[in-house]
Amino acid sequence: MSESGHPLLPPGIHLRRAQAADQAAIRSLVAANHLNPLSLRWQDFVVAVDSPDQVVGIGQVKQHSDGSRELASIAVVGARRRQGIARAIILELMSTNPAPLYLTCRSALGPFYARFGFVALGIEQMPLYFRRIYRLARLLMRSASGETQMLVMGILSAR
Repeated sequence: MSESGHPLLPPGIHLRRAQAADQAAIRSLVAANHLNPLSLRWQDFVVAVDSPDQVVGIGQVKQHSDGSRELASIAVVGARRRQGIARAIILELMSTNPAPLYLTCRSALGPFYARFGFVALGIEQMPLYFRRIYRLARLLMRSASGETQMLVMGILSAR
């Protein structure tokens, strides 16, 4: 990955592999955005940083025990949202982690991830890890209308 600017990013922001010193910023962004705090290995992250090298965005790909890989922990600091940072992080992670690639998200975020080629999966299309998570979510996250508020999405083959 180049340390230089990315064409999708605002001036002064660039992407790089995370470093050990970024772990606190990663944990902070995950907590602030109410994301899954498990499996936050800084070695798996790409970070967006500004000119004083402050982390302004994060994302990772998690490897699960069933061999599936998950696009996860996508977050951007509030003041930097809607500037293409999450998009650049996602595209970078997708370029280095070819299909199949999966993710879980709130149902409302489905259209955002669809722009990258992710599609909502039926339970029969999910790897074992995601089947288990989805079943658990159905039990724990039912809304008043009875709908599960979580999607499992995937890109199952190269585009």
